[in-house]
Amino acid sequence: MDEPARFAAMMEEGAALRRRLGTDFAAPVIRVVDACETTIRGGGRLFFCGNGGSAADAQHLATELLIRLRSSVERPSWPAIALTLDPTALTAGGNDYGFDEVFARPLSGLGRAGDVLFGITTSGKSPNVLRALETARGMGIATVGLLGGDGGPARALCDHALVVPSPVTARIQEAHIALGHAVMELLEDRLVRA
Repeated sequence: MDEPARFAAMMEEGAALRRRLGTDFAAPVIRVVDACETTIRGGGRLFFCGNGGSAADAQHLATELLIRLRSSVERPSWPAIALTLDPTALTAGGNDYGFDEVFARPLSGLGRAGDVLFGITTSGKSPNVLRALETARGMGIATVGLLGGDGGPARALCDHALVVPSPVTARIQEAHIALGHAVMELLEDRLVRA
C-alpha cells in the first residue's frame, strides 16, 4: 500500500473507531461523568496515571480541569492531579519501593475515599497502573479505566471500564484522549450550570 493510501486508511480506521464509541459508549461515559461530578461537588479530587503516551494523556486531562478546557467557559480551577508529574516522587518511589509502586504510593498519601482515579493503559496490563487501581479500591476511591483491547487485568479493577476495542496502540491512544475530552467537557457543562 502506498503512503497516501496508508495515511487515508489510518484516518478511516480512527474515524470508524470513534463512530463506534459514539454509539456504544454513551451510557458508560455518562456514568464516569456522574462519578466525577459527585467527587468534585463533594470536595474530592480526580487523579490520573499512566505510562509513556498514557502518562502524557494523564497530564493532559488533569490540566484540562486544573487550568482550562475551553477558553469560552470561565470557571474555577477543579482539583485534578496527574500522578506522573513529579519526577522526584517517581524516581524516589521507583528506587525505594520499585516501579510497580510509583503511582500507588503517592495515591495512598494524597487520595481519600470518594475521590476518583483514572488508570490509563492501552494494554490493561501495566503493573504500576494495576497497583494504583488496587490501592484506590482499598481506599474507597472510585476507579475509571481508559483501556484497550480486551481490557486486560485492569478491567476487573475498574468500577468504570472504557475499553477501546482495538489492538492498535495508536488508535487506542487517539480514542482515549477523545473519550477523556468528552468526559471533561460534559463534566464542565454540569459544574458550570449549577
